[in-house]
Amino acid sequence: MTIHSEHPFLPSDDERDPVRRLRGRLGVAATLWTSGETDDATGLTVSSMLVATGQPGRVLGLLDPEAHVVDTIAATGRFVVNVLAWSHRPLAEAFAGMTPAPGGPFRMAHWESSDWGPVLIGAVAWAGCRVDDDPREVGWSLLLQAAVERVEIGSDADPLLVRRGRYLTV
Repeated sequence: MTIHSEHPFLPSDDERDPVRRLRGRLGVAATLWTSGETDDATGLTVSSMLVATGQPGRVLGLLDPEAHVVDTIAATGRFVVNVLAWSHRPLAEAFAGMTPAPGGPFRMAHWESSDWGPVLIGAVAWAGCRVDDDPREVGWSLLLQAAVERVEIGSDADPLLVRRGRYLTV
């Protein structure tokens, strides 16, 4: 058996999408978008997002159109953006569909109900958001825009960041 130092299925540099490689070099915070009631909640790890200040502030995110959370957000019109800490790496992987989560990824952490969806206990911060525009296709993603109705700020220690498909912290 051989252990490779790189991903064995990674295409060579000249075969990879240059726009995706550019995006990978823009380090960003890892977030978890959740929606729905406790018994039938859905979620997705999202790093392609922006927060715009204003009255009200806005959240813009690029989501996988096939993710279950997109349907839940469309049905409820609300969602939570949970900003993740370094300790939430396994949770981020599970909600991204990269690792198994027996019983579902919501069993991997403690949650609190809110008017917008499940809030991760111990999140770096969270925002309760209400969709204010229909999603539209952008590339192979859906652009979702929402008004920020509530923000709670927690500890800023050890944020979970994403760069080039890997997790890191400051």
